[in-house]
Amino acid sequence: MNKKGFIFDLDGVIVDTAKYHYLAWKKIANEIGIDFQKEQNEHLKGVSRIESLKKILKWAEKEVSEKEFNTLLNKKNEDYLTYISKMNVSEILPDVNRILSYLIQKKQPIALGSASKNSRKILEKVQLTKKFDAIIDGNNVTKAKPNPEVFLKAAEQLNIAPKDCIVFEDSIAGIQAANKANMISIGIGDKKTLQEANYIFKDFTEISEDFINKLIYNNSL
Repeated sequence: MNKKGFIFDLDGVIVDTAKYHYLAWKKIANEIGIDFQKEQNEHLKGVSRIESLKKILKWAEKEVSEKEFNTLLNKKNEDYLTYISKMNVSEILPDVNRILSYLIQKKQPIALGSASKNSRKILEKVQLTKKFDAIIDGNNVTKAKPNPEVFLKAAEQLNIAPKDCIVFEDSIAGIQAANKANMISIGIGDKKTLQEANYIFKDFTEISEDFINKLIYNNSL
């Protein structure tokens, strides 16, 4: 039986939590006198919380003490957790459930590969936890994307060779991580931003069961 490993990022792929990250970062940035725009938030996709704050401070050419840095990190996370505590199934992005259900029907192993330390909480809120055979998130890895660690660990958990894994990502850092892991990379989002991906779709509504079958059976794509 043909088995591939299907690995999904979370933010921007399964649910759109980018808007909550943006609101939480904006609040923190404004508190310390930094103007923070949505365009900047795009550059934080797939980036860890620590690295995100470093970027925000660098853009504003601002320095803070280590103590304040850690306080800001905690505040940001508390605000973000308040937002996600109100999430429900309506926040699952279009046709994600259709693709997950089809993969389950085809008995294909499914993993989550996310930088988010809150991914399990989010999956519970949107009632998707049971659809994943493995969950690798920010609590299991030490290296952020574009390092491939998160995807390699997901492949290991699924017991599938990296070359037989397919990654769905919405960030360029995530696409680069998938490519470095020698996996098939599928970009979800903007063609221009994700041009390094093997395939790019606006969202899951553009992905057919026929395309998934070709991935599973190695048919020419």
